[in-house]
Amino acid sequence: MVFKRLLGSLGVGGPTVDTVLDPGTARPGGTLSGRVHLVGGTADHDVEHVALELVARVETEHGEHGDGEGVVVFDRHTVGGAFRLAAGGSTSLPFTVTLPWETPATELYGQPLGIVLGVRTELAVAGARDQGDLDPLTVAPLPAQEAVLEALGGLGFGFRSADLEYGRIGGTGQQLPFYQEIELTPPPAYAHQVNEIELTFLAVPGALEVVLEADKRGGPFSDGHDALSRFTVPHEGPSGPQDWNTLVDGWIQELVEHRASYGSHAVYGHESGYAAHESGYAAHESGRSGGGSGIGTAVAAGAAGIAGGLVAAEVVDEVGDFSEGDSEDEEG
Repeated sequence: MVFKRLLGSLGVGGPTVDTVLDPGTARPGGTLSGRVHLVGGTADHDVEHVALELVARVETEHGEHGDGEGVVVFDRHTVGGAFRLAAGGSTSLPFTVTLPWETPATELYGQPLGIVLGVRTELAVAGARDQGDLDPLTVAPLPAQEAVLEALGGLGFGFRSADLEYGRIGGTGQQLPFYQEIELTPPPAYAHQVNEIELTFLAVPGALEVVLEADKRGGPFSDGHDALSRFTVPHEGPSGPQDWNTLVDGWIQELVEHRASYGSHAVYGHESGYAAHESGYAAHESGRSGGGSGIGTAVAAGAAGIAGGLVAAEVVDEVGDFSEGDSEDEEG
C-alpha cells in the first residue's frame, strides 16, 4: 500500500514523491529496501536531500510528554540529495537501510498485534521540507521471539493487548526511546498468583534479552508493585535440542517465586543468562510495564481476534494520521 500526495509546502505544481517498499518480510536487525520515485512539478527544483524516517505510534505516560499517544521518530536515513529535478522530469532512488535491533514486531504469523509503524519520506527542496509520503511498515519477530511467544501460548497464556510505551527499562541495554509491551493473561496454574504476565524483547547483535514482568495482586497489605526478571538467549535460540516450553515455564516459575520471596512491598529485578545462569538484581525504572504475546493455542487465537476486529481498521487509520500533523516527539 502506497500513500502518495502532493508536497503541499512546495505549493501547487510542486514535485510529488512516491515510496515503494520491496516485498518480503522485514525483521529486527534486518534490511529494508525499496525505491523513492520523484516526479518534477511545473518548474525545476534543486533537491537538497531525500530522507527516510522510521516512525512509531507510542503511548506516553507522565513526564514532559504527558499522557496519551504521540509519533516518535526512531531512526533516520538520507537516501539521496543535491541534484536538480527538472520540470516534469522523474528519477528513482533505490535504498537499502538496516532496521534497529529493537524494532518492535507488528505481527505474529500474519496476525497484526495493533503496533503501528511507518516509513515516512522527507523531501527538502530549496529550504522547504515536506514529510509527505508514508508507508506502513510490517515487521515479523526474530526466530527466538517467535519461539518464546509460541511457548507461552503452549503453556496456556492468553493474549490481552500489545502497545509501545515511551520510556526506558532500568538495568537493560535498551537503545530506543520506547519499548514494546504485550500483555498476557495467565493460565490456571498461575492465575492465583498474578493477574497478568508482560513481556518485552530487547534484541542486540547476537542475543535477545527477554524481560518478563509479573504484576502483584492487590490486597489490604499490598502496594501493587510489579516483579521483573531478565533472561538472555541467542537470536536463533539455545544451541542443541531445546524444549522451549520447559525453558519458558522455568522463567515464569522463577519470576513468580522471586516475587513471592521478596514480599508484597519489594520491587526488584532478577537477571539470568541462559548459558551461565548468572543472577543479579537491578533497579526497576518507574513507569515500566512489559509485554508478551504467544502464538499457537490461546495466544494466537487472541491475536487473531484482535486482527479480525477494530484493530486492523484502526492501524490503517492511524498510519494515515501520521501525515496529518500529530504531536510529534522526534527521537532519532
